[in-house]
Amino acid sequence: MVRRGIALAAIGALALTGCGEGAKGSGGTAKVGLITKTETNPFFVKMREGAQAQAGKDGLKLMTAAGKFDGDNEGQVTAIENMVAAGVKGILITPSDTKAIIPAIKRARDKGVLVIALDTPTEPQDGTDALFATDNFKAGELIGQYAKAKTAGTTPKIAMLDLAPGVTVGILRHNGFLAGFGAATVDAKATSLATAPQVVCTADTGGDQAKGQTAMENCLQKAPGLTIVYTINEPAALGAYSALKAKGLEKKVLIVSVDGGCTGVKGVKDGQIAATSQQYPLKMAQLGVDAVAKFAKDGTKASGYTDTGVTLVTDKVVSGVDAKDTAFGLQNCWG
Repeated sequence: MVRRGIALAAIGALALTGCGEGAKGSGGTAKVGLITKTETNPFFVKMREGAQAQAGKDGLKLMTAAGKFDGDNEGQVTAIENMVAAGVKGILITPSDTKAIIPAIKRARDKGVLVIALDTPTEPQDGTDALFATDNFKAGELIGQYAKAKTAGTTPKIAMLDLAPGVTVGILRHNGFLAGFGAATVDAKATSLATAPQVVCTADTGGDQAKGQTAMENCLQKAPGLTIVYTINEPAALGAYSALKAKGLEKKVLIVSVDGGCTGVKGVKDGQIAATSQQYPLKMAQLGVDAVAKFAKDGTKASGYTDTGVTLVTDKVVSGVDAKDTAFGLQNCWG
């Protein structure tokens, strides 16, 4: 929902490319832009694949861009400006800084460009024309419900390995987990991280595996006897698992996560992660590009929020929590 890893930098703060010629209209080939948080993360690689395939079907030319790192708002602002200058009809963006990007998006919209957020809503959400994304609160809620049921009868001591301050997707997953676990009364409208007495350690990981490992090591020192680890994504989860294994605790602590990438689902299958909420970046991109194609054709504007789905994936099902097994997860994973 912030995704993880360092991106390859191509030109200054961003990489900007064009690919895929479509059918010519009266004004030439319409262009659609895709701006992701990073260039190399498998989630965004799959998103670009989906966008390129749909652009080909819809007769659009796809332009892509990404910042140097997750959180590179300046790079995304530059990408928006370059794409508007290039004459795109619409821009699809996974915003790194959900508040700071708003002025640049407004300038694009004021010039008649359709702007759609993918995966991560801006703050406020109506800063874009539309949003195609996972219900990240529900994704957190599912793993919270699962963790609650799986550890019933024990006294929970929870570590929460979060994303980064102020990022909407991180807030939604964190709060959804606590709501699903029954540890906090909070809903998807909250704009800050909820707290709960069961939570004995919190740390930011940036969704990065190495940072997830370090965060877990620090939490183990701060709060021995942990029973549950919530992680913002699967790289952070695998980092946490490495730290736990080094202490011989990998079978004593339950790890839950969000994303549904192939590496993460394999982690569930191998028992490193107990359960994960799987999301679908390919679908987000396909719907987004198709919406821009309709706008380019007749001015029809997409609006509001479209839920692109989320599924709990685990091989250790618990009563009362709907889930699919890792065979399903591997058939629908990405990366």
